[in-house]
Order: sequence, then C-alpha cells, then structure tokens
Amino acid sequence: MKILVTGTAGFIGSHLAIKLLERGDEVVGLDNINDYYDQNVKYGRLQRNGIIDSLEDGKDIPYGKLITSNTNSNYKFIKLNLEDKEAMMQLFQKEKFDAVCNLAAQAGVRYSLTNPDAYMDSNIIGFMNILESCRHNNVKNLSYASSSSVYGLNEELPFSTTHNVDHPISLYAASKKSNELMAHTYSHLFNIATTGLRFFTVYGPWGRPDMALFLFTKAALEGNKIDVFNNGEMLRDFTYIDDIVEGVIRVIDNPPSKLTPSHDSLTPNYKIYNIGNNNPVKLMDFIEAIENKLGKKIEKNMMPIQAGDVPATYADVSDLVEDLGYKPATPIQEGIDKFVDWYLEFFKVSVK
Repeated sequence: MKILVTGTAGFIGSHLAIKLLERGDEVVGLDNINDYYDQNVKYGRLQRNGIIDSLEDGKDIPYGKLITSNTNSNYKFIKLNLEDKEAMMQLFQKEKFDAVCNLAAQAGVRYSLTNPDAYMDSNIIGFMNILESCRHNNVKNLSYASSSSVYGLNEELPFSTTHNVDHPISLYAASKKSNELMAHTYSHLFNIATTGLRFFTVYGPWGRPDMALFLFTKAALEGNKIDVFNNGEMLRDFTYIDDIVEGVIRVIDNPPSKLTPSHDSLTPNYKIYNIGNNNPVKLMDFIEAIENKLGKKIEKNMMPIQAGDVPATYADVSDLVEDLGYKPATPIQEGIDKFVDWYLEFFKVSVK
C-alpha cells in the first residue's frame, strides 16, 4: 500500500513509518516540525528514518518539498502544515494514497489552557483538510489519532467506547471528540472508512519530552525534584509504543465496512477503538520502575491535581481483541527499561 502518515517527526508516527517500511509499504511522511517541544528529538527521529544526515540538517528542511530517505527509497517526507489546504490537496492529487493515518496534531492537555489557537488550527482546521483531501481524491481508508482524554469527567472504569464522552475537561479533549464527530459525518456522507484510535498514555524510546516518563527521567538524572500531581493518587493505562504501533497497523489493514462484525449498523464504515494496556498502573509504581532502572531514588514534590487532568484512565480494549485479535501486553518495567536505555544513549548522559 501507499500510505500517508502525518506526524512522522512525532513519537508514534516515526515508529509507525519504520514498521510499515519494514513490511514493504510505500510511505509518505508529513510533519510541520513545530517547536512545541525540543526539536532536536524530532530531528533525531527524522535522522533515524534517513530523511536528514544530522540533527543540524533538520533546521534546513524546506517547506512543501518531498524529500526521499537516504536509507529507504520507499520513504518520502514533506514538511507541511495540515492547515495549508491548497498544499494538502496538491499532495493528495500527486501521490494518490491508498490509505491515510493522521497522527499529526497539537498535543498536550495543559498546553491547551494557554495556547488554544494551536488546537483549532491543527486539530480542527487541519483535520478538516485531511477529510476533504480524502473525499476529493478517492481515499477510502482513514485512521486517525483520538485520545483517552475524550472520556473527561466519566468516572466509570474501565473506559469503554460505548460510554458517553460529552463532558471533556480540556480543549485538547474537545478537539479530539470533534475529530470523531467530523469523521463520522464523512463516513456517512462520502463512504470513507474511518477509524478513530483513542490512545492511552503512550510511552517508550523516542517519546515526547513533555510526557511524565521523559520529565521524570531527566529530573532524576539531573538530581532535581519531580512534580507528582494529585499527590501521586493517579492511575494511568501506560501503553508501550510497539504495542501501539502494532494496533495501528492492524487498523490500517482492516478498515471498517459492512462486512466487519460488531459495528454501528447505521454507519458501518465508522469505528472507534481504545488502544491501551488494559492494566492501569499507579503513578507511584510507575516512578518506582524508573527508580529501579536508574538504581536511585527520585525526590518528589507532591502537588494537587491540575486543571484538565483526570485521576484515572483504564482502557476497555475488548473491541480491539474481538475485531482484530490484538491486545497490548508489554510489562511496564520492560518498557521503562528500554526508554531509559534510549534516553541515556541519545542525550549521551550516564547515571551518577
């Protein structure tokens, strides 16, 4: 297949591109490489995939020009904003994709409190351009990133895709719920198979610097305290990156249709899945796993829960198991060990 993967300078997108290329797919990656977090991490992901030769080269990537990987001729990358409607349409018209996986978005719950415009531009206008580009270029297979944050004030655990998600508590969550509604409309009106993926706290090598594992590891190595919100009384369904990518690939390969069991009878080509570990971990146990790997204690600054945060996430993945025969299963200590090994190598630091 020829697949457009947006967000390939990002965490999940960079891993997904590698796995698709390994099995022989042709991939076009797209990202605007914004400065929401350390761009060197983004440049490192692009370097890993052969788009640039060094981190320094990342600063010179031209806007709107397809670049072929120097390690795999089946991989091309373009620096582009999703909200650039004309350029997006031209890309679709030229490349004629078989499938699209939209992982590009403005992420972060707390960031949405202070920078709401970024979420409207990327997550609403940008996603609209994805839908319109699919519609007008005969792309019938679209998967896209939603988020466990859509469950908002829901307190019924585990979170199920049958639960009400009308009470988001951050603009980020609201934008992801909007994506699901927009996708439903295009599935119904234009016969585009769409699958939304509600990711649950993804972690692992090449992870996002704004996420807890990255922040905690960095602080521990520098001898600094970490902020532990809700006084540590948090549960998160931490899901290892390899498990996430395997689930995404199965979704790409199996778009919903009238032939797919257990789907909405009114719009059978529309589906939402939870992708989580189905095994929530206490935040303090998560921190302890980092301490185990580093062989040192981390000083903690206990804090109240932050606006936009929820105390617990827990994914019901029964639909994923039933429809696609897949359930994430990487143990938390194993996943954290692999992340810390990557962190030490990438940043060239050692445990003191």
